[in-house]
Amino acid sequence: MGTHVREARDVLAIDAERETERIVEAIRQVVFYQFKRKGAVVGVSGGIDSSVVAALCARALGPDRVLGLLMPEGESSPDSVVLGRQLAESLGIRSEMVDITPMLDASRCYRRRDDAIRLVVPEYGAGWKCKITLPDLIAADQIALFSVVVQSPAGERRKVRLTLEAYLGMVAASNMKQRTRKMVEYYHADRLNFAVAGTPNRLEYELGFFVKCGDGAADFKPIAHLYKTQVYQLAEYLEIPKEIQERPPTTDTYPLEQSQEEFYFSMPLSKMDVCLYGRDHGTAASELAPMVELTADQVQRAYSMIDRKRAHARYLHRSPVCFGETSS
Repeated sequence: MGTHVREARDVLAIDAERETERIVEAIRQVVFYQFKRKGAVVGVSGGIDSSVVAALCARALGPDRVLGLLMPEGESSPDSVVLGRQLAESLGIRSEMVDITPMLDASRCYRRRDDAIRLVVPEYGAGWKCKITLPDLIAADQIALFSVVVQSPAGERRKVRLTLEAYLGMVAASNMKQRTRKMVEYYHADRLNFAVAGTPNRLEYELGFFVKCGDGAADFKPIAHLYKTQVYQLAEYLEIPKEIQERPPTTDTYPLEQSQEEFYFSMPLSKMDVCLYGRDHGTAASELAPMVELTADQVQRAYSMIDRKRAHARYLHRSPVCFGETSS
């Protein structure tokens, strides 16, 4: 491991035991005393973030007061359910699987998305697969235009630039998946008198990588202050199953396998962590560049991308606007 990589890791190093104890106590205070709830519901995806949140809730509230919900749909990776069950077993928490495919069919989620794709790929239909991608914005200074990668039933792939109408249509339809899952979470939370735990990390929360009223909705968000690198540190301390710690972060939203980098962040998450830290602390691009093994120009492009995504996230973070005085 190079010196610069070690330096980048050192910047974000935390005392995992101390941070765990702090978060655990905060969860206990919020759920039991502020919300007057009996436990927590966590949507478990087999990913690192939801796994760490489930483990923190189990420590704070007791395993018998945590419900892990596995909510696959027709295009989910089978690994998500396998790893989610493995996590629940390792933590000793209750788990329940709810296949949300029928609800998505009823809301025409898949059909609406496919209609949007056909605006740019008219032949897209049954047996085809897709995903959305962004260009590598760090490798070259270019406009952030989304493309759709489609794969025919014969296995042939091609990438097509999305029009704004097609892009918005695809995203609007795909967002139904996150909003349907959240509806299921709150059903079980209401049924059990539990609170809903959110799973976004700092990258996702600050840069808007979540769906409003979908995975962005929760009663408390215990890791929203932690960089992704720090979430992995907690995962190691909490002894999250190795298969989950080693699983590459994915969106698990489209039928073609897709990393979070190619869909939203445009660079490895470990580098994005340090760039976000540098932007947060006013570090000059030239000073940060050696730590992430990028040029100063590339870091400056990352800073500009962070600013744009933060601007986009302001709407996602806003509470409903009330016109007039309220008593709350």
